[in-house]
Amino acid sequence: MIKIYFDVQTEPIPKLYETLMKRVIRTAVSEAYPDHKFEVNVTICDDEEIHLINKEHRGIDRPTDVLSFPFYDFENPEIMTLLGDIIISRDTAYRQAQEYGHSAKREFCFLAAHSALHLLGYDHETDEERIEMEAKQREILDKLGIKR
Repeated sequence: MIKIYFDVQTEPIPKLYETLMKRVIRTAVSEAYPDHKFEVNVTICDDEEIHLINKEHRGIDRPTDVLSFPFYDFENPEIMTLLGDIIISRDTAYRQAQEYGHSAKREFCFLAAHSALHLLGYDHETDEERIEMEAKQREILDKLGIKR
């Protein structure tokens, strides 16, 4: 079981996006840990807010599309455990959807998949890690019929 909590701190995004993002996160997490109980917090904010968080927590003085803050202590599958926090910039998601030539729905779902994988320990620092993470992102989105 995976509980996902949304906190929208900016103009709302369509409910359909939230529903699909929840499916994406549940798919990613349940495939990796089918017997665990997790909570995931998702915050939708604007570029200004994510800029402040990025600067404070990563020392990077600019906005970004998504931040993931994993909580890696989940040894006991019977206990509901916080998997981590996801913060998505609504502004950047809409802008990137336009830049990449796909729907905002797809961009929000991609960011949900990307950040959920970060919560699970995936990274993209090396080419090998990037290839593995990109393949897993595609697999999750394809499984749910979310195309470019």
